[in-house]
Amino acid sequence: MSQPATRAKPRPLSPHVMHYKMLPTMLMSGIHRVSGAALYFGTLLVAWWVTAAAGPEDYFNFVAGVYGSWFGQLVLFGFTWALIVHMLGGIRHFIWDTGAMLEKHTATKLAWATLFGSIIITVAIWAVIFWARGAA
Repeated sequence: MSQPATRAKPRPLSPHVMHYKMLPTMLMSGIHRVSGAALYFGTLLVAWWVTAAAGPEDYFNFVAGVYGSWFGQLVLFGFTWALIVHMLGGIRHFIWDTGAMLEKHTATKLAWATLFGSIIITVAIWAVIFWARGAA
């Protein structure tokens, strides 16, 4: 007689990501990854601008017009924020690499500081840009 096929005991499944409470450190981890991906796109914008600057004046004026439009300004603002939040996230990870601020409450405060600091620094950069434009 043949032996019945043995079935492997089903392995437990991890809960779906939606079962977890969103913590500030989780949020900033996701933002750090998304901002890193956004920086690839932003690098293409910088390369487009540099290429246009090396080309004919008409083409540079076209690119400057695109960047000067309300949509271009919005994209550049987003690129600036992605750059700042990614930089601050890198500093946060560097601090953790030293073994400091790894306690739960401290890591949470550092995550919030990264988010709010990036917003404040981005707005400050753009305030200086608009102030310099008005002063020129």
